[in-house]
Amino acid sequence: MGPLEGIRILELGGIGPVPYAGLLLSDLGADVIRIDRPRPGPLGGWSKPSHDVLARGRRRLSIDLKDARGRELVLQIAATCDGLIEGFRPGVAERLGLGPEDCKQVNEKLVYGRMTGWGQDGPLAQSVGHDVNYISLTGALHAIGNKGQPPTIPLNVAGDFGGGSLFLALGVVSALLEAQRSGRGQVVDAAMVDGCSSLIAFMHGAIGSGFWVDDRESNMLDGAAHFYNVYETKDGKYVSIGAIEPQFYAEFLAVTGMAEEQLPDQHDKSAWPELRERFAVIFKRKTRKEWEVIMDGHDVCFAPVLCATEAPGHPHNVARETFVEVDGVVQPGPAPRFERTTTEIQFGPQPEGAHSDEILSELGLAADEVAQLRENGIVG
Repeated sequence: MGPLEGIRILELGGIGPVPYAGLLLSDLGADVIRIDRPRPGPLGGWSKPSHDVLARGRRRLSIDLKDARGRELVLQIAATCDGLIEGFRPGVAERLGLGPEDCKQVNEKLVYGRMTGWGQDGPLAQSVGHDVNYISLTGALHAIGNKGQPPTIPLNVAGDFGGGSLFLALGVVSALLEAQRSGRGQVVDAAMVDGCSSLIAFMHGAIGSGFWVDDRESNMLDGAAHFYNVYETKDGKYVSIGAIEPQFYAEFLAVTGMAEEQLPDQHDKSAWPELRERFAVIFKRKTRKEWEVIMDGHDVCFAPVLCATEAPGHPHNVARETFVEVDGVVQPGPAPRFERTTTEIQFGPQPEGAHSDEILSELGLAADEVAQLRENGIVG
């Protein structure tokens, strides 16, 4: 199951980017063991463990990392793993006795993946922050939104998950490949500011060439162009148009009844505001569903703007099984897809500590030892 079958990853529990990286690695077939800190009450405020989609597919063990015996148990598990991922502030793992050098003593081949916002070094390394701060520093946030208005926050996709989780997972898998050749692990320093900066690499080239103006809603891809935009429909919903290429633009004009109009050149920026207004009027004449029917079969680069609860029911997503239901919760399935090593969700999100006995028994601990650890509050 999955291209990472046979790989074992230790995940030191955190929020956001590290859990999503753990999800990705699990969906790809890795055996991911997640360690949480023992605590009373429901999981992270979720009414049910099954709602914590980012925790799916992992066996879970609760250990007090500040206890010497707890740290010893974590190192015992690390000794059996190929990789480890953590999202502490720089220096915290070292103070816990679980830093890269500590783990290297028990497993020289361990790949140690570190996820932070600012990185392991630099003037801001010890500063607190969240997604919105990290994408602010890269130039990404500045580029998103309408002219004359504040930047638009793109959820926490660009920093936490795009610039963070994906680069952490890619870095860990790359280091695992190298470790197979060298027999040695290494530290992967995945910083959201680095990853998000990489995501907008094209913009730097475009700015350098003069193609891109470093101002919101002033470029072909940021909402300025009438042919690459979002329009409201008669029923208050929206559709998206991405008719960049000449043949798609010509089809766009034909389908909207504008082909016979004497229009300015497609790439005449001075005409874009007026053309956006004209097309806004056209799209408000029909409902979103009516536009879907009209656009069907035409090469316009069109899609309805669906909300998160509508997306799973779209025929294309249904046909590809893009979304699945796990323990009563609809959620995205594994991505990407592989020809031979088929990926699948190993199992739904489990409560914290659900596999404590199972994992500790794999380390050779007897039932009475586990009971004592639990009684002492070392294991949840």
